[in-house]
Amino acid sequence: MLDYTTLKIIWWLLVGVLLVGFAIMDGHDMGVGTLLPFVGKNDDERRVVINTVGPHWDGNQVWFITGGGAIFAAWPLVYATAFSGFYWAMLAVLWALFFRPVGFDYRSKIHDARWRSTWDWGLFVGGAVPPLIFGVAFGNLLQGVPFSLDNNLVSHYNGSFWALLNPFALLCGVVSSAMITMQGGMYLAHRTEGRIQIRSITLAAYCAWAMVAAFVLAGLWLRFGHIDGYVITSSVDAAALPDPLAKTVARSSEAWWQNYRAQPMLWLLPCLAICGASLATWLVQSGRTLRAFVASSLSILGVIGTAGAAMFPFVMPSSIQPNASLTVWDSVSSHLTLQLMFFATLIFMPLIIFYTSWAYHVMRGKVTVADIQANSHQAY
Repeated sequence: MLDYTTLKIIWWLLVGVLLVGFAIMDGHDMGVGTLLPFVGKNDDERRVVINTVGPHWDGNQVWFITGGGAIFAAWPLVYATAFSGFYWAMLAVLWALFFRPVGFDYRSKIHDARWRSTWDWGLFVGGAVPPLIFGVAFGNLLQGVPFSLDNNLVSHYNGSFWALLNPFALLCGVVSSAMITMQGGMYLAHRTEGRIQIRSITLAAYCAWAMVAAFVLAGLWLRFGHIDGYVITSSVDAAALPDPLAKTVARSSEAWWQNYRAQPMLWLLPCLAICGASLATWLVQSGRTLRAFVASSLSILGVIGTAGAAMFPFVMPSSIQPNASLTVWDSVSSHLTLQLMFFATLIFMPLIIFYTSWAYHVMRGKVTVADIQANSHQAY
């Protein structure tokens, strides 16, 4: 039986794995949706683009659903606080995601240029809006969220939707959007050929460099832009039952960097983010598209890992009641819940990876305009 402290760390890592898996797998089909109106210049080319992800996009949603379920079960206080504080932002994500299943299912039902163009832009919204909002949300986490906890541990959000759209958070949104669009471009470069592939390579490279520039700028802003981090100043019993109000927290300009000073190996994460995107650009322009997609995926791991390592052990810091900040140690479920979920994950996570890998293996290969014209009855 794993002890409570170990399970808390394991679930912090597992939630991170699910976020990275979502960004890589569901991220590349969102990136394809974002690029759809720009890499496909006519109906046949746009059908090629859609058919690269059409058979897989709903399966990739498993990462999103599982990630949300894991946060709900492992970090119930985080889930409750986030979904009350970020309520309108989450609704905006949900509304944007509506365009995806409807767009995929209905786009080719009617052979009308205006009908299909409308759904193409709907798929663009469904692909472009969620990564932007997720990035903005992460930028607000790094600054602290204006919530408080009463003595019954009920959260009270004291901010507004428009306050979330501050300059630093929007910059983080640019990082997220460029990262996901880069991933989609690398995937399209691997699955297409000809003019579609050339356009995908060009746009993927632009997005990669935009991501690197925004990522570096966000790091410099965090370091020199007077955005204070959070540090626990009291002793913490990692094995104790959750009680966010049992600790004391202070704000410090050095706080987000203390983990990197304590563990210099963590600097490999931002290096992976920058070098992975740079390598992906070079590989895709050299025609090694599968390796470029892998390098792009590693860059995503580096970006998310960099933020996670900086914030640890904080998950959702509070800007107005720092002592109520939610951490890995005090926002989790019971020992039994974490343990049961852990063993369930050991069973089902390999199954998800297996069937996803098998599906991609079976439906591998290029999607071409000739294929689309020869199979006009296809759903997408």
